[in-house]
Amino acid sequence: MADAPDLGSGAERRAGSSPSVRTICKEKKMKVTEEKSKGLIKKFKAVVDAADFEKEVQARIQKLAKETKLPGFRPGKAPASIINQKFRGTALGEALDRVVQKGVAEIIDSNKLRVAREPDVKLEKFEDGKDVAFNIEIETLPEVKLNDFSKIKLEKQMADVPEEEINKSLEYVAASRRDSEVAPDDKKAAKGDITVIDFNGSIDGVEFDGGKGKDYPLELGSNAFIPGFEDQLVGLKKGDKKDVKVAFPKDYHAQNLAGKDAVFAVEVKEVRILKKTEINDEFAKSLGAKDLADLKEKVAERIKQDYESASKMKVKRALLDVLDKEYKIELPESLVKAEYDGIIKQYEHAKAHNELDEYEKSKKEKDLLKEYQEIAERRVKLGLILSEVGALEKIQITSDDLNKAIMNEARRYPGQEKAVFDFYLKNKNAVEALKAPVMEEKIVDAILAKVQLTEKKVSVKELYTFDEK
Repeated sequence: MADAPDLGSGAERRAGSSPSVRTICKEKKMKVTEEKSKGLIKKFKAVVDAADFEKEVQARIQKLAKETKLPGFRPGKAPASIINQKFRGTALGEALDRVVQKGVAEIIDSNKLRVAREPDVKLEKFEDGKDVAFNIEIETLPEVKLNDFSKIKLEKQMADVPEEEINKSLEYVAASRRDSEVAPDDKKAAKGDITVIDFNGSIDGVEFDGGKGKDYPLELGSNAFIPGFEDQLVGLKKGDKKDVKVAFPKDYHAQNLAGKDAVFAVEVKEVRILKKTEINDEFAKSLGAKDLADLKEKVAERIKQDYESASKMKVKRALLDVLDKEYKIELPESLVKAEYDGIIKQYEHAKAHNELDEYEKSKKEKDLLKEYQEIAERRVKLGLILSEVGALEKIQITSDDLNKAIMNEARRYPGQEKAVFDFYLKNKNAVEALKAPVMEEKIVDAILAKVQLTEKKVSVKELYTFDEK
């Protein structure tokens, strides 16, 4: 659970035991009876004396009278009977809201309760001139007793950066920066060439949205278009026209096209040959490096950072697995339901848009929903544990933490860093959304600093292999 609630200290919660009947207010205006509770659900009955409630009503009437001008009377000079007749109905409702809100707050404060959700309040008795009685049901957060983290043993996998990975990365960059030149008119397109095409798609003779393009540069063999499309352009030359027949994949994101046969009327406007980019000092300088050796060092460092991220992700997952097994906690049903509902909402959206992954497609829905319930429970449990650690360790998010998180986000979009920074600069909600994962990372780091962590050298393949849970 990314955004876990603040649990406070165990000492604060333990101080919350209270007798079955207690007068909450210092002025003795409300009598509270704690009824039989079940698990994390605490139930109370509160009664406000009629005379005390009437004082609250009169205070509201006087306030309304001062704020409202009555025709024919100077401010504050209208007879009490007229004021009472005009404002009493409104005052009763406002006084009731105020009494209930104050009462609930005082019950929570007096009993040192940590609430999991908005308290449920139901009026038992409310008549003008009589005592006001209402029942309060409060779902509380469980007490989490933290174990000794120093007894946890974890393994952190580390991988060296192979020379071939550096070269592969350089080749990828070089391929993305290749120039092209126009081929002779009689040159037949081959894989690796670029065909500049106009195309117009139709299904059963009817054109569909998104099926038309003009002067589109398509690299044959890039698999940028649906399967089978590019293969049918191999051998065509400038000026050739062809009806390309393909079938949209059954899991295509647009449901109106998924699984359907289509025909694209294609005209080749031009064939272009990609020129090879030499990976040398000049190439390195074009990317801001001193020379090729310097560029290789920079690439190796970036790859090393990627390996470190993968390593940290695996050790974090291992830690969370240990915590999940070690702790038995009664979970607030409202938090589990909220987490489950969020998962189901994402699942239903993916199902409606043909975006389910292969695992989800292979499972019966009832089995899948059971898994999602278990995932929701795990997230809530881990959220409660991490929140307790965060509270006890007094972990806070600083502006430097958020700036670092924004920089990390920007690095994920090479060449668009400024756009990412501008996005966060203009969207406070986006910055707020970063706080939960940043807090989680800081808490996990605090725990990892206490566990027994040993490093193990592994291959790159093993580093990026995650066991399915």
